[in-house]
Amino acid sequence: MRLPIALIVAFAVLPAAVHAQTVEQKAQVCSACHGDNGVPTKQSSPVPVIWGQQLGYLFIELRDFKTGARKNDLMSPIAQSLDVADLMPLAQYFSQKQWPNLQQPPAPADVTAQAQRANASIVCTSCHQEGFKGDSTQPRLAGQSRDYLAKTMTDFRSGARGNNPSMTDLMKAISESDIAALATYIAGLQLQ
Repeated sequence: MRLPIALIVAFAVLPAAVHAQTVEQKAQVCSACHGDNGVPTKQSSPVPVIWGQQLGYLFIELRDFKTGARKNDLMSPIAQSLDVADLMPLAQYFSQKQWPNLQQPPAPADVTAQAQRANASIVCTSCHQEGFKGDSTQPRLAGQSRDYLAKTMTDFRSGARGNNPSMTDLMKAISESDIAALATYIAGLQLQ
């Protein structure tokens, strides 16, 4: 039986996560995928930016990975190796970092128009705020990896990601083409 590469990486970093003492040491384990400088190590893969992300959102996602409410072959075992008392300090550590610029281009005019129509129909910005900057438990999306945004919206649409049923309903209300347009548009937004 061949193990998926994500599981091999998870098993490789688990000992470091379990034995790390400080928040900085525990956060260092995260850099294997999320990057030393906040830029994911493989921008073309669906690994999210976590530097500068909203505190409440980071905490909720770590908690959901730990409890199994959110599943991922790589993140689930790492989060499950953490103590509950580690979740908030890690969320605080990453939320206080500066959001990196992934150097993603702005969306072309036609894609922007389609994304804005999709946003008008399901009102993404009612939770994710003006400019998709997020707030508290709602994640910042502006400047996030396009591939991660597209995969996340598609996973909500299909039910593969089930830790926010409202998002599943919203993603089912727009087309796959709208999801692609939103991902491209939002990825190209830069807020500093």
